[in-house]
Amino acid sequence: MNFIFKMPDGILTTFHLTPPPAMLQKRIDDQPTISRQMVREAQDILHQHLKRVGLKQTGQRDAILRTFLETRDHLSTDELHRLVLKKDARIGYTTVYRTLKLLSECGLASEVAFHDGIARYEHQYNRRSHHHMVCTDCGSSVEFFSQEVGQLEQEIGRKYHYLTTRHTFQIYGVCEECRKKNHRPSPV
Repeated sequence: MNFIFKMPDGILTTFHLTPPPAMLQKRIDDQPTISRQMVREAQDILHQHLKRVGLKQTGQRDAILRTFLETRDHLSTDELHRLVLKKDARIGYTTVYRTLKLLSECGLASEVAFHDGIARYEHQYNRRSHHHMVCTDCGSSVEFFSQEVGQLEQEIGRKYHYLTTRHTFQIYGVCEECRKKNHRPSPV
């Protein structure tokens, strides 16, 4: 598979990659559940970050982190707030919003944008790098791994003398279910 990119200097560059695996999984998690030990480790990461930025460690922030780590969904601030309220009705929306930003800053969460324009977050603690394919009709998403995308990141980084640390990669299209429902042709 060849990718052609127009680089910042205006030069077109071609990268060759082997084709991805034929089968995509609906949901990928390196571990089906998160252990108490993993929660403690994640809390340590958050607490160290809070100390670095001069903020207090609070029970509310810990409750938000635990709730966030217990789900494998891509959560909006609203959705996480609703889940958190079930555990502690005193936690406000703004606290959840700010805590999600802190989790992103310290690498425990990342923001993902799907077709609906709502910022969603997924936890990154102890997870491999993965990518998303998003249906532009129904909003469903598929997570997949691709070593080739990681290799491409490294190759582009080397070419432009960057030490790359992360990337995001999303593919948008129409899922099989929506194509069938709307009588659209299948991909070739």
